[in-house]
Amino acid sequence: MANIRPLDDRIVLKVLDAEQVSSGGIVLPDSAREKPQQGKVTAVGEGRLMDDGSRAKPEVKKGDVVLFGKYAGSDVKVGGDDYKILKESEILAKMGG
Repeated sequence: MANIRPLDDRIVLKVLDAEQVSSGGIVLPDSAREKPQQGKVTAVGEGRLMDDGSRAKPEVKKGDVVLFGKYAGSDVKVGGDDYKILKESEILAKMGG
């Protein structure tokens, strides 16, 4: 895991691979795969700075699997792995219970 420490309300995600096989069982080439929109949280900033100087507690934590918008955040490659850094507000949902 890369040593990335996000600032404020930013979140670092390890991008999860797109589906390689369609629901009908057809193996998809790289060019036909949807851009991944799912990631695992690897680091969380301290939270958004509020007007009164306090910090809003992030709603996600390390290890959560989340969904994000197709064009959300910034893609970075660290140590050969793909990560995405985005603001917490760009996360659409948490997966699971």
